[in-house]
Amino acid sequence: MEVLVSDTSVLIDLERGGLLATSFALNFGFAVPDLLFLQELAEHGGAVLIELGLRVEALDSEGVSLALTYHRANRALSLPDCFALALAKCKSWILLSGDRQLRQLATRENVSCHGVLWVIDRITEQGVLSDTEIITSLQSISAHPQCRLPRQEIQKRLNRLSLR
Repeated sequence: MEVLVSDTSVLIDLERGGLLATSFALNFGFAVPDLLFLQELAEHGGAVLIELGLRVEALDSEGVSLALTYHRANRALSLPDCFALALAKCKSWILLSGDRQLRQLATRENVSCHGVLWVIDRITEQGVLSDTEIITSLQSISAHPQCRLPRQEIQKRLNRLSLR
């Protein structure tokens, strides 16, 4: 089973769309580095995420060194995000991120990287939810004032789902 290493932004967007439990029902494992979990998730729904199946993974000394190297070279990235990229790189897992700079660094590091819309596409492909439920989720995510997803990509999916 492929493992998806998520940054916090993807998990937040999935929660905004009511898609957390659905996402964990997909044919993927979900993981985060321990530093990210402790700093950003433990006190904000961390127990629920663990219950859903989220794996909290520790980096070995080489992974920590790699994460610190990423952080020193890319100060705009948070340390937890650098740990997520290092975990994905060290384990040859897929990174999930909504952060453009993190995604660009992942590409340079030859780490496969996707965002929340990719997860929603997997939900659609695997038929885990009805088209109507996915439309409602996309609308909820896009209506949030802090939505950073490309509006045209959301609209493409809404159009495609409403025509099926």
